Amino acid sequence: MKLALVHDWLTGMRGGEKALEVVCERFPDAELFTLMHVPGSVAPVIERRPIHTSFIERLPAARRYYRHYLPLFPTAIEQFHFDRFDRVLSLSHCVAKSVVTPAGVPHVCYCFTPMRYAWDQFEAYFGPERIGRVGSAVMRPVMRRMARWDQETSNRPDRYVAISHYVAGRIQRYYNRVASVIYPPVDTGFYTPDRAAAEPFALIVSALVPYKRIELAIEACHLAHLPLKIVGDGPERSALERQANGRAEFLGRVSNDDIRSLYRRATLVLLPGEEDFGIVPLEAQACGTPVVALKRGGSLETVIDGVSGVLVDDLSVEAFADGVATAMRTPFDVAAVRAHAERFGRERFGDEIEAVVRGPLERDAR
Repeated sequence: MKLALVHDWLTGMRGGEKALEVVCERFPDAELFTLMHVPGSVAPVIERRPIHTSFIERLPAARRYYRHYLPLFPTAIEQFHFDRFDRVLSLSHCVAKSVVTPAGVPHVCYCFTPMRYAWDQFEAYFGPERIGRVGSAVMRPVMRRMARWDQETSNRPDRYVAISHYVAGRIQRYYNRVASVIYPPVDTGFYTPDRAAAEPFALIVSALVPYKRIELAIEACHLAHLPLKIVGDGPERSALERQANGRAEFLGRVSNDDIRSLYRRATLVLLPGEEDFGIVPLEAQACGTPVVALKRGGSLETVIDGVSGVLVDDLSVEAFADGVATAMRTPFDVAAVRAHAERFGRERFGDEIEAVVRGPLERDAR
């Protein structure tokens, strides 16, 4: 089978790229199509294959400001050709699901989420408090057009597979399509417990973008008198550093080894945003570290309240501070926390996604 893989962009190893890494291991001869690729930014098993990019990569300052070219993404993704392939697997959180495939070439979409900023999170990304009144007014009709295009092209995949039941519900709501569920992979062989060196601090590992609600975590940890370390980078970093004013330590991007060490040492890991799934809380739990997370979205599928962490009902500083305090005084069983994460391992994901790609494919229901 000649397989084409489609991914939105390759600029770092986040959750989506970790799923792509396992897919590339299972299909070593597959070719990869993406809007843009920053060489050296992803795992070697991804870098080694033929990678086809779009004109987005050649635009001015694209590596740093590629998100500014969002209105051009639909045109760019539709220019790829797949006549040489027997099957297409898109891994999509933006536009990858909308590639145009030839008649008779089945297309499976592994969907991380329908486009957040075009559907239900416009204010978080493009609201007046984020980009100003004029900028927000300009972006509103742009995102309305993106949402229409996203919905109009939702019939292009023959089958949707969602990363969680929460995302399957979003696919049904916005695309009127039924999706099965395969949970993304967690490297439980790499992320293992070693709680001997535990220290009193909370940890966030996240892209610094609006919907992650990092600002809430900063205030909650300050209220709970627990130091906070933040791993990650993104467009919100400067604003968050100003808000924190020394009350949180920003570590930027660090190696996987360093992240594992931080997971092992942390008192708890915080997840204040509404996640579609959430790889980070499972990596933390694989290290035996409990998670304090918002009781919405993917956290309902990745955190067991009272067993592997604490689920917080209310999206407020006070509620999260109470959640942090509860986690600090709860004697979590490291083995039980770890056992929950082991249900989401890489081998399980690889077997399930390979069975879908190689198996018979009928168009799913609307």
